Amino acid sequence: MIPIVILAGGGSTRMRGRDKLLEDVDGEPLLRRQARRALAAGHAVFVALPAGDHPRKDALAGLDLTILTVPEAAEGMSGTMRGAVQQLPDCAAFMMLLGDLVGIETTDIQAIFQARKDSPDFLIWRGATTDGKPGHPIVFDGTLRPEFAKLSGDGGGEPLVKPLKSQTHLTRFADDRARLDLDTPEDWDRWRRGVT
Repeated sequence: MIPIVILAGGGSTRMRGRDKLLEDVDGEPLLRRQARRALAAGHAVFVALPAGDHPRKDALAGLDLTILTVPEAAEGMSGTMRGAVQQLPDCAAFMMLLGDLVGIETTDIQAIFQARKDSPDFLIWRGATTDGKPGHPIVFDGTLRPEFAKLSGDGGGEPLVKPLKSQTHLTRFADDRARLDLDTPEDWDRWRRGVT
């Protein structure tokens, strides 16, 4: 079984006091919605949260998942990724999904898993926009796991994935949902009005 890691350690610093992962989407917090969609794919789900008694933990109450407390999240995205991967069980591969990608569906998650089955001679499988810009979800081959220990700062996994472009399989989605994150109150307002 390939575990799914939802990265939810960020500080929502551009939201001016609001937490984008707790924004209401279809009557529930975005993070809970993301977790439910990941669980519906039939894989074990792990959610990487900042250290401390974070309100995001309450949003996940009652769901059959594992919360990973990641003190490294204070460093930024790279720290969250490094700390989360370190805590995963042994696995042949693992998926990473950003907690704030509001458009990702269970079928998108399943499509990336299917891509790994259909095209096994790669090291990374990821969602992409219609015009081929890489995004999420991303499945990493288990052999890449030690590379996550080298990540630092807020650059995310770019230092890891960029050199492996030729070993990355892209699955293009019908729109830009592989990269559609809403970082500011204005982003959320436009999205709720149907303007992207």
